[in-house]
Amino acid sequence: MPNVQLPPKESNLFKRILKCYEQKQYKNGLKFCKMILSNPKFAEHGETLAMKGLTLNCLGKKEEAYEFVRKGLRNDVKSHVCWHVYGLLQRSDKKYDEAIKCYRNALKLDKDNLQILRDLSLLQIQMRDLEGYRETRYQLLQLRPTQRASWIGYAIAYHLLKDYDMALKLLEEFRQTQQVPPNKIDYEYSELILYQNQVMREADLFQESLEHIETYEKQICDKLLVEEIKGEMLLKLGRLKEASEVFKNLIDRNAENWCYYEGLEKALQLSTLEERLQIYEEISKQHPRAISPRRLPLNLAPGEKFRELMDKFLRVNFSKGCPPLFTTLKSLYYNTEKISIIQELVTNYEASLKTCDFFSPYENGEKEPPTTLLWVQYFLAQHFDKLGQYSLALEYINAAIASTPTLIELFYMKAKIYKHIGNLKEAAKWMDEAQSLDTADRFINSKCAKYMLRANMIKEAEEMCSKFTREGTSAMENLNEMQCMWFQTECISAYQRLGRYGDALKKCHEVERHFFEITDDQFDFHTYCMRKMTLRAYVDLLRLEDVLRRHAFYFKAARSAIEIYLKLYDNPLTNESKQQEINSENLSAKELKKMLSKQRRAQKKAKLEEERKHAERERQQKNQKKKRDEEEEEASGLKEELIPEKLERIENPLEEAIKFLIPLKNLVADNIDTHLLAFEIYFRKGKFLLMLQSVKRAFAINNNHPWLHECLIKFSKSVSNHSNLPDIVSKVLAQEMQKIFVNKDLESFNEDFLKHNATSLQHLLSAPGCSENGKKIKKQVQRYMKTGKDLKALTVWFVSLIHDCCCLRYKYPIANNSFFDSNFLLVFRVATSNCPKHIMKYSRLAYEGPN
Repeated sequence: MPNVQLPPKESNLFKRILKCYEQKQYKNGLKFCKMILSNPKFAEHGETLAMKGLTLNCLGKKEEAYEFVRKGLRNDVKSHVCWHVYGLLQRSDKKYDEAIKCYRNALKLDKDNLQILRDLSLLQIQMRDLEGYRETRYQLLQLRPTQRASWIGYAIAYHLLKDYDMALKLLEEFRQTQQVPPNKIDYEYSELILYQNQVMREADLFQESLEHIETYEKQICDKLLVEEIKGEMLLKLGRLKEASEVFKNLIDRNAENWCYYEGLEKALQLSTLEERLQIYEEISKQHPRAISPRRLPLNLAPGEKFRELMDKFLRVNFSKGCPPLFTTLKSLYYNTEKISIIQELVTNYEASLKTCDFFSPYENGEKEPPTTLLWVQYFLAQHFDKLGQYSLALEYINAAIASTPTLIELFYMKAKIYKHIGNLKEAAKWMDEAQSLDTADRFINSKCAKYMLRANMIKEAEEMCSKFTREGTSAMENLNEMQCMWFQTECISAYQRLGRYGDALKKCHEVERHFFEITDDQFDFHTYCMRKMTLRAYVDLLRLEDVLRRHAFYFKAARSAIEIYLKLYDNPLTNESKQQEINSENLSAKELKKMLSKQRRAQKKAKLEEERKHAERERQQKNQKKKRDEEEEEASGLKEELIPEKLERIENPLEEAIKFLIPLKNLVADNIDTHLLAFEIYFRKGKFLLMLQSVKRAFAINNNHPWLHECLIKFSKSVSNHSNLPDIVSKVLAQEMQKIFVNKDLESFNEDFLKHNATSLQHLLSAPGCSENGKKIKKQVQRYMKTGKDLKALTVWFVSLIHDCCCLRYKYPIANNSFFDSNFLLVFRVATSNCPKHIMKYSRLAYEGPN
């Protein structure tokens, strides 16, 4: 029924449908749809059918919604309303490309429809179709030249396309239309001025930027930013004397901002160390309570001058009782000379305070309070922990706890030392002790949960977090709702260590959903920021969202997901009965009975847990449904439930791995692990050109990487074993491999690699199957791993060797998987329990891998 004009009665009903949709009165909207469609003359009215589908979609009935919208579109394919509604439906399902096509079709039928143009512009900026966004904003500017959003949107489009001249012209043209008195401070006008200035700075128009900020200085709300821009621009223009005055004023406002000191040094062009130290001394006299002018010279001063300055700095902070003192000085620990001076000073303090309550036995006057010794011991514990001397660190922290057993920081530090030693159970125990001293401290609660997860105590960690989560829901679910990704990434690692791949994958997908939701939340700001004129924050948001999946949380979750999918591809999970049969082959009757009893208890426990979770889900769904019915809000549709058992028995694990890989290839291309993981996927898929691409990119980052070497060996052998490749592919592979292998055969290439890395066990172990040297190393390591009687005579070499093995095992879990058997960590823990204290630091790698 194309192009049917509704009579007045039905036309009014249709307008009421639109109004109900806008006001989210969906049930009323459906009633009015029924009133029109119940008339036989209009039963096939396309636009009404489309609106009925859109309303049903808002009530969560997606299948019916699509059915009605498509039927409406078939009945009236030349209606812009039907195409617009179909686009809205696609947008609600996050199919933005399809939605854009629908909007374009709608505009062909009604090219000046403002609502469709606005919706199209939102999707274009969301998808970063900047050229299309500029064209759409131009159309909106032509249709509504008096609206602020039309000018601002068009200017932002040029800014994002880096056409700064045009963006500045538009912004200036719009600014001139704003009637703001010169002496009046208006926030929105102030933001417009600052955004203009940002565009100027990005265009390297430094002189114009300085003149601009000076002209409108009185009308800008953020006076601090004005001074910072002035200082930056004066430095760029070489007006150093004026810049120095600006930075001195900024330091007077905030003497703890290190950037101001950096700017002041550049402006004064200080050439000698004495001049630089003199400046800090003068500022320190002007601001006696400021820390930065006394801390920054410690980065510069050498030798005895450093000792003199450090002595003063430490004494003041120990006397006051400053818990984060070590954190303030930790960045100095790259310099061995400074480390030894710090150690000498603080150990002397400790000895003197014990005997005479002074920092030095030659001092007179007022004695130091007892707490000074406490903070000195606390500092020494942190100092020796940083140096890997864990026995000394424990001695000092235990002495501090003995004197003051109620200080949270001491128990926190003791837990940290045990974590670095590798005894994660003990670390979790002491962190639990710390949080018990102040159960209202959320930071220490989170730390305790994190340590428990590191020790694979997942249930205990969840109970710990439940103290700060919403009542009535499980802590795990509530933390997922709050997008608490540090907890989820730690859960992923714990589940992965325990071999619970389904649970680990569930957490990986939850993290992926968080990042998707964060990206999708941009929609709320595309119109809001232009209306409120928060333009600088808006542009920063867009740029952040462009690189969002570069974040460490996403990388960690994606890497774990890829590793697990590769493992599941190599070793698909079998059914439980077969697994039990395999596990029981080598057991005695008594052991088998014990194992079966244990499995039955585990199954019963798992069944009860699943029933509890199912009941909890049903209760939540009922509450959600009740809330929707009461408030008649728009429903976004239920997400697909993540079931661990299904995730770990996926039919196409490599395809799922690629979904996690693509963002890493786009955004984390500077990390070699991205390309080596890509190689492992394509190696299993037999994609030779993509394998070549991966190893070439990894080779460009680090051509001496051990995991890369193993990949190259596998790649070369795989190419040799496939003689039926297309001629063009074979030719490309041969040419590129000659460049990588430097025209050497595989054996020679491997021998050269081993020769150049003869002192690095990680490199030697990366190709154990390709040469006799590698085989000997492998046999030697395996012999030590299987021998228990010689462990008490453990040497530094052996612990170092196992340390390197751990680096391979944890940093490159896909590499050398077959080499590390299930007894490795157990043997290693026994070994390190008998090894000298000064090399105990290697044992932490057996628990959590290298940092």
